[in-house]
Amino acid sequence: MEKQTFCKVKWGQKTGETGMAERMAEMEEDVGDLPAREDDNDSDRDEDDRLFAWMVNDDMDEDEEEDEVEEVEDEQPLDTEASESFELDTPAERSGHIAVVDRNVMYVWGGYKNAQNHGFFDLYLPRTEIWTYNMESGVWTKHIAGGNLHTSMSGSCGVCVDGILYLFGGHHARGNTNRIYRLPLRAPSLVWEEMTDLKGLPPSSKDKLGCWVQKNRLIFFGGYGYAAQGPHRGTFEYDESSSLVWDSPGRGWNNHIHILDLETYTWSQPITTGNTPSPRAAHACATVGNRGYVFGGRYKNYRLNDLYYIDLDTWEWHEMSIPQQCPVGRSWHSFTPVSQDHIFLFGGFTTERETLSDAWLYCVSKNEWKPFKHSHTQSPRLWHTACSGPDGEVFVFGGCANNLLSHHRAAHSNELLVFNVQPKSLVG
Repeated sequence: MEKQTFCKVKWGQKTGETGMAERMAEMEEDVGDLPAREDDNDSDRDEDDRLFAWMVNDDMDEDEEEDEVEEVEDEQPLDTEASESFELDTPAERSGHIAVVDRNVMYVWGGYKNAQNHGFFDLYLPRTEIWTYNMESGVWTKHIAGGNLHTSMSGSCGVCVDGILYLFGGHHARGNTNRIYRLPLRAPSLVWEEMTDLKGLPPSSKDKLGCWVQKNRLIFFGGYGYAAQGPHRGTFEYDESSSLVWDSPGRGWNNHIHILDLETYTWSQPITTGNTPSPRAAHACATVGNRGYVFGGRYKNYRLNDLYYIDLDTWEWHEMSIPQQCPVGRSWHSFTPVSQDHIFLFGGFTTERETLSDAWLYCVSKNEWKPFKHSHTQSPRLWHTACSGPDGEVFVFGGCANNLLSHHRAAHSNELLVFNVQPKSLVG
C-alpha cells in the first residue's frame, strides 16, 4: 500500500547529538525523533524547547501501518522528496548520509536535506536512491535500488567489504533501528537484502556509531540510541534530557563493541582489557592494520579530542597521549586512513558549536598530529562523508556548513571537496 508522506510537529526539549535532520539534528540530538543528527547521538540539541518535525516515511513496514493510522489525523501532508525535486545530474545536498568506495567508485546513500518550501522542515533522501561517483571520470550517476530496505534514514553506519555494502542502524521517522542490510554492488542490479537469519545478540538500536573492518568481520563501536535489551558488555549512559521528549522512551550514549562475523553470520561481543573509552556518539573510526582507532565524538555536553585504539586481535584498549599540538575536540568529523601510517582528519563540530574546516594528518608510528594545509578552508563541514581515492586523494562529500543545531536554516551541501593527501603515484 503506497502511503502519503506526512510532517508531524510537536513541542519538546532537547535530547542528544542525534537528529531529525541535523538542524533538527540539534533538535534531534536533543530530541531524537528527527532525522539522525549529531544531536541525537552526539547530544547536541538546544537548551530551549524547540519545534520538532519529522517525516513519516512512505515506505513503512506493513506491520507498522496500523500503529500510524491514529497519529495522522491532524497532520498536514508535506510534499515528498520526489514531488518537490527535479531530475538532477548530481546528488541533492545532504547531511547524515553514508558513502563507501568499491573499485574506484564511491556510493552515496541516505541522509536528509532541507525541504525547499517549508522553512526549517527536513526531508530524508529517498531510500531507493543511490548515487555513484566515478573517481576516474568524475561523473555522478543516479541509480534506483530494489529490495526490502524498510525506510529512509540518517546517521546509519555503512561499510564496504569485498564489493558488498553493509548498512547498520540509523535514525528514521519513528526513532532508531538495529536492522542490518547488505547491498551487492557488483551485481547486475542493486537490490537491498535485510540480514535476518543472524545468530547471537545484536547491538541496540542506535545511530552515529563507528565501524572497523578486519578479517571479514564488521566491528561496531559506540553510538546514541535506546538502552540495550539483554546482557550487553560495556557502558550505557542515559541522556537525561531525552526522557523529557513527549512520548519518548529515552536514549543515551554507549561504548559497546559488537562483532558481526560475515562467515558465520553471528553477532558477538569481545571481552576487552585496557583503558576503555567513555561512551560517545558522532565519533569517527579508522582501521589501520590490526588496530581500530577512534577519535573524538560527543559525550554528554562535551565534544572530545581523545584518541584510542583497540588491538583487534587481543581486544586490548590503548589510550594515546594527547600531544601539545593536536586537533580541538569535535564530533561529526571524518577520520580516513590514507596509508599504513597516516589517518586524515577533517571538519566537525566543537563544544562551542563551531563548524570546522581544519584538516590534520595523524602519524600512527609517531603518535604525532600535523596540520594539513589545503584550499578548502572556506568550506567548513560537519556530518559529511570522506572516502579514500585511488591516488592518495580524500573525497569529502556533503555535510552541513553551519551550526546544524541553531535556529537558522541548515546549510546542507552537495559539494565534493578533494584533498590531495598523498603524492600521486609516479607509476604510469
